[in-house]
Amino acid sequence: MVVEYSSILDWIRFIDPNTNPYTPFLSDNLPYDICYGLWEILGGTLAWLVNLLFPNNVVSAWLIDERTAVMFALILFMLVIFIVAFVVVLLNLWMERKVLGRLMDRRGTMIGMKGFLQCVADGLKTFMKENTIPSKVDKMTYIWCVSLIVGLSCLVACMVPLSDRWYVVNYDTGLLIIMAFYALAPFFILVSGWAQNNKYSLIGGIRAAELMISYEVPMLIIIATVSLLAGSFNINDIVNLQDTVWLVIPMFLGFLVFFFCAIAECERPPFDIAEAETELVEGWQTEYAGMKWGLIMLADYLRGSVSCGMVAIMFLGGWTIPFIGGTALPEIVFLIKAWFVFFLMIIVRGAIARVRPDQILNLGWKVFMPLAVFNLAIAVFLKMGGIY
Repeated sequence: MVVEYSSILDWIRFIDPNTNPYTPFLSDNLPYDICYGLWEILGGTLAWLVNLLFPNNVVSAWLIDERTAVMFALILFMLVIFIVAFVVVLLNLWMERKVLGRLMDRRGTMIGMKGFLQCVADGLKTFMKENTIPSKVDKMTYIWCVSLIVGLSCLVACMVPLSDRWYVVNYDTGLLIIMAFYALAPFFILVSGWAQNNKYSLIGGIRAAELMISYEVPMLIIIATVSLLAGSFNINDIVNLQDTVWLVIPMFLGFLVFFFCAIAECERPPFDIAEAETELVEGWQTEYAGMKWGLIMLADYLRGSVSCGMVAIMFLGGWTIPFIGGTALPEIVFLIKAWFVFFLMIIVRGAIARVRPDQILNLGWKVFMPLAVFNLAIAVFLKMGGIY
């Protein structure tokens, strides 16, 4: 029996994702649309090949079904979102090494592609090391805490939108939800420090809790201030508020407070008292080695990327340019702003020595808190005056 040839174009249909009744997004989502079209090609090709071998089979029909297309498009979508976040982290790591090198009068890493491949090599080296677990730790807590820290960091990094067309979810409480997830890491660091049965780790975990008490309240006040001006926690509304003037101009005090609190949130120098390798060996990370230590460092840089993204969204107009609004490549505009903020963090790291635990408490409650409240008063004045 000769099977009648069916053109591959009969299986690859290039349907508009918005016409699919099962599509989860209410508006255009660039990475999802790309992934949907990619599955149309991959799924349609597979369906065509299977149908050539086994005509009129159930598998071919399932591969091009609308629900199947949405399922695989979402899988590809999550993969693309994570890859982009991961590449951004690698670029942040490369930038930090090069800038710190220049600040120290040296070149920094030089392995391949202006030194970028050193980041990849270090990652591979870390993952190839032996995965050891100390004998007297609370094993369940020891493993689960690092898993939750890394998982939450990946989740929050992927939730930060790069533009109004590149997002995971678009909800009215977006800013609040992101910062709520973001603030959970210090809790797990505290528990992890206790679970390692090591006095240095425990002190590092206690310091993380102490650090959180210092900066969390001023940071929340600044978030409330920005949301007050925008009248919403929705990230798009906050970005659209800055079409003409970035909030860094009227809210410069708030920008400074949030910027330094964001540095403390992601445990970067000069607020890395929870790690403090010169005092506590490696702080709360002391008993983690190999792959676990590498994932913890990845989580730190993921949270650093989130900090930079939040500063860019709240004070630098996000993906818009004043008086121009949206651009052809809003994602690139947003990333340039976030990288600029990260560059400032690197400068702070190179210029300021680590603060003591008592100093960060004094900064949080005696400096950042009054400035945050004063910034809130300015926002109330601007709101009541009809300026915003």
